[in-house]
Amino acid sequence: MRKQTPPSPKAHRFVPGRQYRGLRGKVVDRVEHKFEEGLLYIHVRFVDKTELCWRIATRMTIEEADLSDWKSGDFERLRVFVRNEQDRSV
Repeated sequence: MRKQTPPSPKAHRFVPGRQYRGLRGKVVDRVEHKFEEGLLYIHVRFVDKTELCWRIATRMTIEEADLSDWKSGDFERLRVFVRNEQDRSV
């Protein structure tokens, strides 16, 4: 049997996502969040009196809407009215 070696620290390197120009080197004063009118606001405030704010919204989607015959107890599907958009491409 071959002994497995644990992955090196390099294997778990941080891979940056979206980078925001003008923020590098800024010093964070505080981070706040609040919920207001169905939105989550995340405020990152810097000591130079500037702020980065994310507004995050959730959306309700219909996964699927169908008509079924439940008389027999097996819920035989008669018709599908709505499918999630991801399912439509298949």
